[in-house]
Amino acid sequence: MTESNARISKAVVPAAGLGTRFLPATKATPKEMLPVVDKPAIQYVVEEAVAAGLSDVLMVTGRNKRPLEDHFDRNYELEQALSRKGDEARLARVQESSDLATMHYVRQGDPRGLGHAVLCAAPHVGNEPFAVLLGDDLIDPRDPLLARMVDVQEREGGSVIALMEVAPEQIHLYGSAAVETTGEDDVVRVTGLVEKPDPADAPSNYAVIGRYVLDPSIFGILRQTEPGRGGEIQLTDALQKLTEDEKVGGPVHGVVFKGRRYDTGDRGDYLRAIVRLACEREDLGPDFRAWLRSYVTEEM
Repeated sequence: MTESNARISKAVVPAAGLGTRFLPATKATPKEMLPVVDKPAIQYVVEEAVAAGLSDVLMVTGRNKRPLEDHFDRNYELEQALSRKGDEARLARVQESSDLATMHYVRQGDPRGLGHAVLCAAPHVGNEPFAVLLGDDLIDPRDPLLARMVDVQEREGGSVIALMEVAPEQIHLYGSAAVETTGEDDVVRVTGLVEKPDPADAPSNYAVIGRYVLDPSIFGILRQTEPGRGGEIQLTDALQKLTEDEKVGGPVHGVVFKGRRYDTGDRGDYLRAIVRLACEREDLGPDFRAWLRSYVTEEM
């Protein structure tokens, strides 16, 4: 087994964004640390990577992101206080985040887009395929998208991106993929990509969402990719070059996701994600759903 065909074990989580849509809450707190029920959003993302078999996680951070490192580190004073109280349940939850995976951190420095953030991971990743998980997209653990993408990459080689069908009038918010069908209902071959196109120019309503499994050849392409939309180095532009020449890094496939996805990058969707997940919790759901029904009835 060559290094580039090795079992995928590394995940990259870009987390250098400023979170301006959530100001003033994110003035001193990283947006990735905003709670979704009782866990920060970033922990759901790391848990997803671990569930897919990726035990090595690199976070690409920036200024004011130290709380991310602290969250995935041990807090001995808190652990000792909980232990003295005999609060084993909370102690286990506190220790859970520090035991999840082998965590690494690198600073992006000058934030020049998602492509640049991925490029910052090159020294750590080396010459092997790896996953990229964006923190704004939470995928329900009952819908193992990343594990399916890893399976497709290991079988087909090249790179695999996650796609979701959206309404045509929403495609301008995403990267859009031109695709060809394969013999599998949830797998397509990607023949082109456009970042945030006008609806009239979009090749399809297949939107690129925040999960990628990438061939390491992407690093060489990113080094040569000029800033694109918004003056940033776009990962979509680099992937487009891969679709143009398979000899560079193999084919690009897409896994069409039809499961449960929560967008925590938008305030309204963030609130909806909290409500949905709280309703489904065994410890919170029954009482919360009863209150929610009563509240909705009173407001109507």
